[in-house]
Amino acid sequence: MKSLQDALYNWLTIKVVCDARPDDTAAQDTKKMFEELLMDDHKLTHIEAEKQEPMYIVEYTLDGKTKTTRFPVELIEVMLQQINQEPHKYRNFN
Repeated sequence: MKSLQDALYNWLTIKVVCDARPDDTAAQDTKKMFEELLMDDHKLTHIEAEKQEPMYIVEYTLDGKTKTTRFPVELIEVMLQQINQEPHKYRNFN
């Protein structure tokens, strides 16, 4: 994934799912993959997110400098809403 913005968006989207579904192993694995991508490919050393309606605020460290970006809550929570609307399609398999 070449764009840092896209990688942060994907990480945050799956992080929200993981936070809501801590037993979802597929979501946990996907979140870990995006965290590794952010650290290895984009060289981030710190990533944190906070929900402040109507946005999610993502703070990260790149080249020793703290930066922030924002994503609309409605955009980030689409996947979680879809899972909640059709949970039978998103069962956890161990």
